Amino acid sequence: MTIPIRKVNTGEFTMNYFTFGEGEKTFVILPGLSVQSVMPSAEIIAKAYDIIAKEFTVYVFDRRNELPQSYSVYDMADDTAEVFITLGLKDVYLFGASQGGMIAMTIAAKHPELVKKLMLGSSSARITDGQYKSISKWLDLAEKKERVHLNLEMGRVLYPEAMFEKFKDTLASLGESITDSDLERFITLAEGTKDFDISEKLNEITCPVLSLGAADDNVLPYAAEELESLFSGKENFESHLYNGYGHAAFDTAPDYKERLLRFMLK
Repeated sequence: MTIPIRKVNTGEFTMNYFTFGEGEKTFVILPGLSVQSVMPSAEIIAKAYDIIAKEFTVYVFDRRNELPQSYSVYDMADDTAEVFITLGLKDVYLFGASQGGMIAMTIAAKHPELVKKLMLGSSSARITDGQYKSISKWLDLAEKKERVHLNLEMGRVLYPEAMFEKFKDTLASLGESITDSDLERFITLAEGTKDFDISEKLNEITCPVLSLGAADDNVLPYAAEELESLFSGKENFESHLYNGYGHAAFDTAPDYKERLLRFMLK
């Protein structure tokens, strides 16, 4: 089955997305930072989330197409919320991975009427200097147009060592397909994480929250533990800390989608 890539026009900008599933409820995925768009991977993503698609209609959104020179996570959240409103989406079950989780938290805090439940995957409420180290290294490689090295370096810190070693040749090959336009877009999106901090606004999130983190997160170390601390007084907060699946536990942990589904169906 071929999943078509659609484009929503808010009147101020456009954003690509795709959808699958036929459930009455709406599940939204906001992917993390990547060098290339996840849109060409629609069929792979649909297969990965097939158990959720049986219960929900799933939407996967990209970032806006017309990027300004400076584009913060807060701007990304405002634009994504505008897209929800344009498409008539409300009471969504919102899942954000990594940078997508930062966007999701911001939407849930600023637009509580749009979010029914919030799920965060390997995400952070604020970017510390230590957490920005990986991103800074990626930016340096992107600016030097070392596309293969960039893809390998991202894979090295995103995935467990054994998985990286298994797929590093594939990652290197994929790196060769990265265009200058991909690199320019990546730089803008990566720089947008700098100085992100919504930690003092988390009390404005009124919906139930699930955080799925990674004890061996080499991209955002200790972010999941900090989220647990920040949400510690919230009655409808749940968390689970994986170990052995890396930052990309949302792709590598075998029970990840089942945990999301159980939380949503409660």
